[in-house]
Amino acid sequence: MPESAMTVGEVTPLARFTTLGVGGPAELWRVRTLADLARATEAPFRVIGAGSNLLVGDAGVDERVVRLEGDFQTMKDAAAALEEGATDLWVGAGTPLPGLVRRAQRTGRSGLEGTLGIPAMVGGAVAMNAGTRYGEIGDALREVEVWLDGALHVLDRDDLALGYRSCTLPKGAVITRARFAFTPSTPEAVAAAMAEVDAARAGQPKATSAGCAFKNPAGDSAGRLIDRAGLKGLRVGDAMVAHEHGNFIVNLGDATAADVLELLETIQARVDVPLEIEWERWNA
Repeated sequence: MPESAMTVGEVTPLARFTTLGVGGPAELWRVRTLADLARATEAPFRVIGAGSNLLVGDAGVDERVVRLEGDFQTMKDAAAALEEGATDLWVGAGTPLPGLVRRAQRTGRSGLEGTLGIPAMVGGAVAMNAGTRYGEIGDALREVEVWLDGALHVLDRDDLALGYRSCTLPKGAVITRARFAFTPSTPEAVAAAMAEVDAARAGQPKATSAGCAFKNPAGDSAGRLIDRAGLKGLRVGDAMVAHEHGNFIVNLGDATAADVLELLETIQARVDVPLEIEWERWNA
């Protein structure tokens, strides 16, 4: 396999790569080609995308942390295909989801508007079936390509057991591409649907956060329950329950993972309905 300009063994604080802005050090591998990915996954590893929906412990992680770039970021190819009228296309896992959603709208393609505003890469969004009450990425997903055991494999969406903020992948699999099937529409109709999603998100905080901290219990809203318990504004160190929305924890500047964890546990203890943390947690 040919060599590339991959950065190997760069030890860096993962706080720089998470939307919450907390997290200790790890050996970061920026992989740009399939050859890079093969090399990077020869030892124990984790995969990071946009770093949303993720809490990394203050001590960091011992495994390599793989970030998909280069050949795995296919926004230009996806945009060109949509402009040419495609309704079915493969998108690289390192492609920013917001850009794909916007491009689909501009070309009158419906299917991903329910994910508007989610700051994720395509691969990470698929791995947790990211979405809102207006729709999930799984709605338009048809197949995923994964790197597993030294080879590429294609999995049908039915193989993934997609659920509420969940997706079942084989252990050790890395999503490299995802295939989406869009419904032909008009830019105006998709924009109208997106406006409804955007209006619903208007009450969310603008400060640094990792997205909703807890999954919604069946038939209820975690944010409503936290608000009812009087916990908005509750603070541990520089981690605080957002005033705008109870299901968001914001970093006021210098929060640590320990601060965030203590706040999460306090919320769980003081809300009278069991709340399950939605974030992925690495050594936290």
